Amino acid sequence: MSSLAQPLAATVVQDVDWLAIAPPTLAAVVGLVVLVADLFVAEHRKALLGWTSVAGLAAATLLLLPLLDGDRSTFCLTGAPDICSYTADRFTLVLQLLVLGGALLAALLSVTALKDENKRLPEGEFWFLLLSSAAGAALLPASRDLATLIVALEVASLPAFALVGLRHGDRKSSEAALKFFLSSVTATAVSLMGISFVYASTGTLYLTQIADRIQNVDGQLDTLAQTGVVLTLVGFAFKTAAVPFHFWVPDTYVGAPLPVAAYLSVVGKAVGFSGLILVTVIALPSYADVWGPALAALAALTMTVGNVGALRQQATRAYSAVRLLAWSSVGQAGYLLVPIAAAAYSDDPERSIGSTLAYALMYGAVNLGAFAVAALVGRTHALNRLTDYRGLYAKNPLSALVLAFFLLCLAGLPPGIIGLFAKVTVFSAAVDAGLGWLAVVMAVNVVIALFYYLQWTALLFRAPEGEPVRHRGPAPVTAAIAVTAVLGVALSGAPQLVLRFADTGLF
Repeated sequence: MSSLAQPLAATVVQDVDWLAIAPPTLAAVVGLVVLVADLFVAEHRKALLGWTSVAGLAAATLLLLPLLDGDRSTFCLTGAPDICSYTADRFTLVLQLLVLGGALLAALLSVTALKDENKRLPEGEFWFLLLSSAAGAALLPASRDLATLIVALEVASLPAFALVGLRHGDRKSSEAALKFFLSSVTATAVSLMGISFVYASTGTLYLTQIADRIQNVDGQLDTLAQTGVVLTLVGFAFKTAAVPFHFWVPDTYVGAPLPVAAYLSVVGKAVGFSGLILVTVIALPSYADVWGPALAALAALTMTVGNVGALRQQATRAYSAVRLLAWSSVGQAGYLLVPIAAAAYSDDPERSIGSTLAYALMYGAVNLGAFAVAALVGRTHALNRLTDYRGLYAKNPLSALVLAFFLLCLAGLPPGIIGLFAKVTVFSAAVDAGLGWLAVVMAVNVVIALFYYLQWTALLFRAPEGEPVRHRGPAPVTAAIAVTAVLGVALSGAPQLVLRFADTGLF
């Protein structure tokens, strides 16, 4: 190597912090291992692929522990160590815990569900797609440039399309996958156009550099920058299922295999909201007067439409419980948007973002628990209608009590203290930011949600129709229910731990 080439190589080649990128990397590697192993594993031993995937996701989650000692960054600009493409700070770790933990619980539900699908779901492909999507979702909150952000978003989304439509010959599954695909492709196209405008205006893709340069854009490019900001926000609004971009959610959740619906309800939301936070709070703080009012309006509209939609499902008991959970998740998305909107007006935006993360952690645990009980009921009632939950206490007392606890957490009522704590945190974020009208809208929606959550809860304890048949769930489903129940009860006893853990390091 010449004397000229040596210093050039020394400045261009960078060390990779393998520990920082270990969690998403391990999930991706295990996905590839499972895909290759599927070619050689005998049909009667395909269950090994599922348990390998579960073990891989558990190991990826445990790899977050060594990262708690401080912020780590890698893939940084040469000569600018503070401008990086990947950062593992507290914000990243909280969302990676939510993503990998949610994927792990969805995997536990899938181990049994794949056996019940009468081989309509190819196991090797299913586990590869789930792990690939989880790897992309875990990469996204660590992304600190727009290129990595979009790549992570697509790695998380593209396998999810296939997961939704993986049931061959199922019309509902195909229709759900098509709606999900079209909405996500539209969102990606709009986001890419907005990002291209922002790049043309600022000349950089790094979020911190965009924050500095977009304030001093040349007058001729000002309109281009503003258009880019608006289009980027619209694209991520699609990803968060905010109204009016929510139309795909109910049909997608009902048409997808139930573990996939559970995965989308938590991990899919984490993907959209983490990207939205990074773009608004980190890259575009100078445009807070644009995205703040827009997100506040979206939050009010989303929570209202979601809760009213769920109320309509409860009024017709023949409707699917999964469809009610889908509409409920739209309403919960509105609550999650509130603190992000409040960050535009607050003197302490880090606290507002911490409120969103705390609420997301609570929602992830109890919503996955509700889906786990729904998976248990679905084993004996294929349609999984609300009427199928009547008298669940007489058939399976523990599952009924756990589901009632989860529903009360989502409603924000004792003994679901963690749900009440999370809602109060979000409510106070809106009040502290001066968004009193949004706090009032949220309070009204909480009352609306109480009606359908309590009606469903009461249904569990009504006298069953006919002789109750007691049944036990399979071990993986029981484990998922137990883990979420323990988390909910433990955090209800010490809810301040959630907010302390969700205290971000974004600023």
